[in-house]
Parts: sequence; structure tokens; C-alpha cells
Amino acid sequence: MVELPQPEVICTHESDLDGLVSGLLLQRLAVTLFGVEPRLEAFHNHNWRQRALSEKSAWICDLTFEPRLDRPNWLVIDHHITETKARRAQLIHDTTKSASLLCYELCQERGLKSPALDRLVYLSNVADLYLEDNPDFSLAIDYASLVKIYGFWNLQELIGGQLEKLIDHPLLEVMAVKSRVENPLGYAWSKDHVTEISPEIGFVDTVVGNTNWIVHRLLEANSTKFPVLLTLFRKGNGTMIVSLRSRDGRAIQIAEKLMGGGHPNAAGATLPKSVQDVPSAVHYLRQQLNPPPPVLEEVKSLESAFPDLAASK
Repeated sequence: MVELPQPEVICTHESDLDGLVSGLLLQRLAVTLFGVEPRLEAFHNHNWRQRALSEKSAWICDLTFEPRLDRPNWLVIDHHITETKARRAQLIHDTTKSASLLCYELCQERGLKSPALDRLVYLSNVADLYLEDNPDFSLAIDYASLVKIYGFWNLQELIGGQLEKLIDHPLLEVMAVKSRVENPLGYAWSKDHVTEISPEIGFVDTVVGNTNWIVHRLLEANSTKFPVLLTLFRKGNGTMIVSLRSRDGRAIQIAEKLMGGGHPNAAGATLPKSVQDVPSAVHYLRQQLNPPPPVLEEVKSLESAFPDLAASK
């Protein structure tokens, strides 16, 4: 069993259930090991990359391992694709498992486990890896939707940091009804409201329903000509979040162009603060994701066609 450093802070991903479960599990593990509860911080990818790393010791979960995290007395637990090798930090990394499952395995080694946590981590793993063939997939998506609908910190306050309270929570009844009623309506409407961002990227407008479910179905049914689909979400503070989905690994490539990250087929990014609404976001994305006109190639072509012009330069 590897000895773990005592963390000054625990940092996790703010936008999904995997980040919530991971962060709270590690917070509980720290209390068990060291008798103190380190503060928990949660970030979207863009804000995380702007955060100063001043702590001498930290635990990081569900955030991509990168060179700046390779620090002595830092523990990083993650499942996103990375090319960075750990030389100083302790890295627990497996792309086939969710961050919550990796954190729970660490907890289990130290005796922290229960049937309720077994169930919750299992559902979080199914939802985050989008295991659509799993018999509990629909239920797992309803659990994941809790964070999408009610927000990371609101949900954390509602359960008082006690993850077990999420099992069979009354709000899941709301999620089940929303899925049954809203998803078919939302899919039918969104199918007719896909706007081109670039030749390979389409913006899916949504009015009701689970956006992840709608986009997944659009891709699965080849309902649009675009291999990459994106949706937009405006947070309460005005920040615009872009979510990208694909089936061939291109989503992460697009997200990285926007200074974001994630998985090959499920990624996201935070847009600049100057982008405050959907029309502005669409305009910004078109500017960023369309290649500039090939001016140089056109000049060379003209020079080839008119050699006298080239000689006179």
C-alpha cells in the first residue's frame, strides 16, 4: 500500500457527477488518514488552468495530468488521456475507469467502503464512461443529471457532503420524469435545429431534455452530417461553457483548440468572459474553428499562372 501525502487542498472537476463523487471520497479519505478535513475546490477546465498552484501538497482528481501537476507531495488520480509522465508526483491513472472508481479503490484499500458507496460509484462509472450497453445506463444518466441540473455546490450542500444520501434521492424522481417526457420532445426539436460551425462541427440548439442524451442519439442515428456536435450552456455568472461530442475521437481535438479538455468523444471548454450569450458564442466558435482562407496558396497559384508577375517582385 502506497503512503499518501497529507493534502492542503483537494481539487476536482466541477461539471459532473464523477468530479463530485471523486472529490468527496478523497475528502473523506483524508479525514480518515490524517484527522483533518482539507478544503475542497472544484473547477471547470479553463478556470483550473488559470489557478495558481501554491500548495506544497495537494490531491487532484478528475482533472487531466499535465506537466505543472508533476510536483513532489502531489497525488493525481485521473482517467483522461495524457502524454505527461509522472516523475515527482504520485499518479494513479487508468483510462478504462472513471475517476470516482479510481478514488473509491483507493478508499477501499484503507477500509472505507459500504454497499451505498459501491452502488453510487458503480453508477457514476457507467455514466461517466457512457456505457450505453449497461442495463443500468438510463438510471446512471439520471444520477449524472443531478449535477448538470442542480449544480455541483448546490448538490454538495443539499446532501451535506454525505454521498450515501444520493442513493434513491427524491430528486431522482424528477430526473426520471424529465427523461421520459422531455427527451423525445427535445430530440425531435433539436434534430431540426443544428447549425453549422465548420464543415465538421454542428451546434445543436436545445430547448428541453437531457442535452447529452439528445446529442448522443443524434450522433448514433447519423441524424446530421457533422461528425462533431456541440452544445452551449450559460452559467449563472454569464460564463459560456461548450460541450463537444463525437464518435471517432475528434471531440477532444476540438476542445484542445479552445483550451479545454476531456475524453476523446466527450470534451468541453470554457469560452472567454467577453462571450456572454449564444449568438456571440456561435460567432466566436466560427472564428476559432474555421481555418483561415488560404491567401498564401492563392498568391503562389497566381505566381505560377503569371510568371512575369513573380519576376517583377
